[in-house]
Amino acid sequence: MADKTILHLIPGVDQSLEALGNALGGIAPSMLGNPTLPTAPLLMLLVSLGVLFTLVFIARGKLVNTKDAVIPDDKLTLRTFFELFFEAIWGLMEGIMGEKNTRKFFPLIATCGVVIFFSNWLALVPGMLPATESLNLNLAMGAVIFVATHVAGIRTNGFGHIAHMANPVGTWWGWFLAPLMFVIELISHIARPVSLALRLMGNMIGDHKVLSIFLALTFLIIPVPFLVLGMLVCTVQTAVFCLLSMVYIGLALEEQHHDAH
Repeated sequence: MADKTILHLIPGVDQSLEALGNALGGIAPSMLGNPTLPTAPLLMLLVSLGVLFTLVFIARGKLVNTKDAVIPDDKLTLRTFFELFFEAIWGLMEGIMGEKNTRKFFPLIATCGVVIFFSNWLALVPGMLPATESLNLNLAMGAVIFVATHVAGIRTNGFGHIAHMANPVGTWWGWFLAPLMFVIELISHIARPVSLALRLMGNMIGDHKVLSIFLALTFLIIPVPFLVLGMLVCTVQTAVFCLLSMVYIGLALEEQHHDAH
């Protein structure tokens, strides 16, 4: 029982995965989402990164070998896909953080976004798991955002970043409330990476289990709408993680500006 997870409490999950494995030609149920495998998320992450790096090298090779590299392709290719993907992230960041801060933090946010996106979408392939259903992976990404947020805040605002968490008002009694406010604010900041991780994990587990169950019951006929819904969920969850990360970092960079007002 020690290697079980809360997913085993869902009625019919194990039976549905076993039926799905039989329907796909006897694929082991453990490869179709059995959460008892501790190495499955890591394996899926490595597969996702392998697919991502392969596509990036193909797109980059075509870009380097093309004479008119600055001219966009007139159809959807790997090159245009990555251009549109990163352009969308850049536009969101520029609107929230400004161009200067976007240049600093674009590699971080874009890396998280592309890893989450490919990990989510790869799980739509029968027999694959979303690496983002692992709480360990999601907490690791959330922790990186947490550290980046406070490092950026301290480098920009100095000690004011820590003092801002106490949020003392301009009255004498406000300083007595500062220790309490600091503890409350500290808890809220710690809850941010946890909420990022749990939100992503919960949505991907739910989406993957729904697809697995309906695919096992109907086998590629009725599950088509659920597959489309899964694509939407995968994309939205990538956007949510990136947007909240931008907001957290942007707020840390603008604390002195808000305090002045």
